[in-house]
Parts: sequence; structure tokens; C-alpha cells
Amino acid sequence: MTPDASPPDVTVIIPHYAQVEALDACLASLEAQSLPAEQFEIVVVDNNSPGGLEPVRAVVRERARLLVETAQGAGPARNRGVAEARGRVLAFIDADCVASPAWLEEGLRGLERFDIVGGRVDVSVADEARMSGAEAFERVFAFDFRSYIEDKGFTGSGNLFCRREVFEHVGGFRPAVSEDMDWSHRATALGYSLGYHEPAAIAHPARADWSQLARKWSRLNRESLKLSEGKRLGRLKWLARNWLLPASIVPHAARVVTSRKLPDARTRLRALATLVRIRLWRFAD
Repeated sequence: MTPDASPPDVTVIIPHYAQVEALDACLASLEAQSLPAEQFEIVVVDNNSPGGLEPVRAVVRERARLLVETAQGAGPARNRGVAEARGRVLAFIDADCVASPAWLEEGLRGLERFDIVGGRVDVSVADEARMSGAEAFERVFAFDFRSYIEDKGFTGSGNLFCRREVFEHVGGFRPAVSEDMDWSHRATALGYSLGYHEPAAIAHPARADWSQLARKWSRLNRESLKLSEGKRLGRLKWLARNWLLPASIVPHAARVVTSRKLPDARTRLRALATLVRIRLWRFAD
């Protein structure tokens, strides 16, 4: 952009850590947006990828501005992106996600009704006919942004739209907690409206196997515990929710059995086995 050019309407912010192939696909999906290219910019913030910056630079090329954030964590990387953003609207997406062609246009449309917007997240898998138990479980339960927004009052930071002034008033993402839940709750406490706009859709890959799924939930357990600290009876409520995890298996098993997102009985059995295993593992963890 030349010094005399008008600032873009939207800045897309992508935190990145050691996912160059996925980042390439993410950037390709942004190149294919229905919103004219001159109306948005892309900022990729590398978070100390162990392979160094050169492989990232080779993928980014001229498609985005590449920044570096040395403080570890997606939250600090997103905050750095905001600090360098030129758009009046901020659009957050993760490096391993693929945006639908109308993602940006629909996000802007959602902001006509709400101050903060989250959209649909489809769970993608490597092979529809041969899902692992982890993939089948995530296909049913992961990234239910409608429920996050309408039932729990937050939107995931991997598909989030807001105006820049809203973000600046709320403040940045905090590290070491469930950053999207924390940020959304701080925003709504200030009176900002949060809404679900389904057509602002992206695809996020499922965790491929048990080890990936366990690492995800180990992180989420730590972050949710940290978020509960400082709240009235926060740790007690956190413990109570975790004690109820085994009891949640039965009602959630019904979701697996009736889900249209799984192709056959064998895949449902894999999902059920993973449901039991992850709920008992989280209870013990």
C-alpha cells in the first residue's frame, strides 16, 4: 500500500506457529474472497516458529504482511496483529483454517446487527470414509459456535469479527486463560452485543488422533482453571463441572447416535468410544 492509499476496510489477522502448509491453504482461501482485494489486508504474525522465519516468508510472499511476536501464545500474536492493523474492522482466523469465499463479506454483514460476530465452523477430516475416533468425536462436538455464542456467551477467536474501536475498548487477549471466552465476556460486560452469523463460515481440521485430542483438552483444562481463579466460588464451580463429566457421557452419546455428520455405524462406534475415553480422561486430569 502506498502512503497516499486509503486504509482498507478490514484487517485479517492470522497467528501462526509451525503450520506453513496449512497457512498456505488459509492464504489461498483469502485470495479467493468475494470481497474485493483492495478492501482488505492480511497480517500474519509468526509466533517463534521453530523452523525460523524463512519458510513462513516463502509461503506468505506478497499475499500478506509478516510480523513476529516473541511472546508465546496465540493471544499475544493476535494482539500484535491488532497493533499493526490499518483496517476499521478486525477479522480473526487461525492459520490452519480455510475461509469460505464469502467469509469476509458475511462477517461485515453480521456487524450490521452486532458489535461482535462469530460464524459457522465446519470440521474437516482427512478422509470422510475413514475417520479416526478423534475425528469422528470432533465432527460431532467441536467448534459449535452457535452454542458457544447463544448458550455460553462467547465466540471462538478463530472466527471473530469486531470493529477496531470495540477491540481497543475491551483490551487485548489475555495469555494463559481461555482467551476467547475471557475476551468475549469482558466485551459483553461492557455492553457490546455478540451475535452468531452462520454464513460467515470457515473450515477447521479435526484433531487427527488421540494424542492431539488429549493435548487440546489438557490445554483447555488448564486455561479454564486459570479463568475461574479470582471469581467468586470459581474454583469450586470448576471442580463441580469436572465431577459431572462422567455423567455427561450418556446424554452426549445420544448426539453421536443421531448425528448426521457421521457416515455409518462403525464411525459412530469410534466416536462413542472416544467420547467415553475423553470424558473419563478429563475427569482424571
